[in-house]
Amino acid sequence: MSWFKRKDKPKQVDPGEEKTVRTEGLFVKCPGCEVMLFKREVEENLNVCPRCNYHNRVSARERLRLTFDDEEWIEQDTGLASTNPLHFVDTKNYEARLKAMQMKTGLLDAIITAQGEIGGHPAIICSMELEFVGGSLGAVVGEKITRAIELAIRRRAAVIIYSASGGARMQEGAISLMQMAKISAALARLDEAALPFISVLTDPTTGGVTASYAMLGDLNIAEPGALIGFAGPRVIEQTIRQKLPEGFQRSEFLLEHGMLDAVVERKDIKPFIVNSLDFMSSQEAKANAEGRG
Repeated sequence: MSWFKRKDKPKQVDPGEEKTVRTEGLFVKCPGCEVMLFKREVEENLNVCPRCNYHNRVSARERLRLTFDDEEWIEQDTGLASTNPLHFVDTKNYEARLKAMQMKTGLLDAIITAQGEIGGHPAIICSMELEFVGGSLGAVVGEKITRAIELAIRRRAAVIIYSASGGARMQEGAISLMQMAKISAALARLDEAALPFISVLTDPTTGGVTASYAMLGDLNIAEPGALIGFAGPRVIEQTIRQKLPEGFQRSEFLLEHGMLDAVVERKDIKPFIVNSLDFMSSQEAKANAEGRG
């Protein structure tokens, strides 16, 4: 009987009625060239604009995924979380701010530390999360980086730090500033152990992070167009009352003036790190062989 089932007439469309297509979430506007692009196209290009090469910011976990072999790692010190030692309150209670950030990012603080391999080399990566209170350097970030360096010394592993930060965390005052010295001292012990430290500066890397460990690498490299400095350009212009050069504090400017060793596109960062670790390990093996001889 289904043969004789009546089919409904197609709905008549008013010629004057506008047709709408839902496109929410399909397109993104590039901050560099301001062109509307398919979001999927940008994501497949490692969140880099395929037209102007603008490097969008990416999460801490994405950095780990792009760097570790086989996208595998073991996260370290997962239970460390900040408290409110100074009972700090600004527009919001600091404890409430931390809880909101933890809910938003799924992290307890502004960094992930993990161990794995990069090009077959044992490595510890510290990856900062800008979305967590501006990637600011607080007691937990300082402690996790220091523990990561100490673990690298015990495991004879390289250290790679991806920096993305607005600087020291003002809500923790002097406790935050003390982390600069603590991490720098740990890096000095890493250097004494003849183990490599590669610092990768991403947009932005500013304040106390730039003033300490971000610029202490055996190799300091940066992504294209990254803002790198201590104070921001506007603050400097207001202080010295002079117009700054074009591109001041961008990675290309710093490379030209000797503050960086290389500016490396995102797709090339892992190969660059692998080649660097290959070279450093071969030099260490050569030195050990000469020492035994």
